[in-house]
Amino acid sequence: MTEKPEAYISRHTSPASPILNEIYRYTWLNTIYPRMASGHVQGKFLAMLAGISKARNILEIGTFTGYSAIAMAEALPPNGKLTTIEANEELEPILHKFILQSGQENKINLMIGQAHEILSQLINESFDFIFLDADKISYPMYFPILKNLLAKDGLLIADNVLWGNKVLDDNDKDPETVAIRRFNSLVAEDECFEQLILPLRDGLMIARKIC
Repeated sequence: MTEKPEAYISRHTSPASPILNEIYRYTWLNTIYPRMASGHVQGKFLAMLAGISKARNILEIGTFTGYSAIAMAEALPPNGKLTTIEANEELEPILHKFILQSGQENKINLMIGQAHEILSQLINESFDFIFLDADKISYPMYFPILKNLLAKDGLLIADNVLWGNKVLDDNDKDPETVAIRRFNSLVAEDECFEQLILPLRDGLMIARKIC
């Protein structure tokens, strides 16, 4: 999508909270890959999905600078909980700072470490909303784990499933492209899910667990 329709869409989307605007500005000024942050429209979309689905227990894999975590936490009821996993320990201080500034510290459980190790500690949990936005190579490995953690009628949202439209070219053997293409196929072939891909930013997979 070109800049002009993106700007129009953003102007006609409910505004982000001040802390989300601060996080987004910080991310663009201080990180190497600022587009990894969900941003205004995608953040509002995730929050709206969480609200519409009446999510109470959210799992996020891949916190980055905290934009999507805080956006979704804002949509949770007062007794809701969001567990978010971030592999980069250097981000921990700024994440704690932003979580405190957001006033969502009672809802957000930040876990620093490798997702595959932390997920093994959550086997007795049940989540009604999962947002996957971590290392793309591991998407296929995460899928069966997240399926087991997701409650019936729960939503699994996966980011970057178009991967710059590279997934459209079967001859593209880049490992990340291959992994995302495999993940998309795993979801589509699983009879316990109904799903669609939206061309929002780099592609969002929305899958509902039906059995």
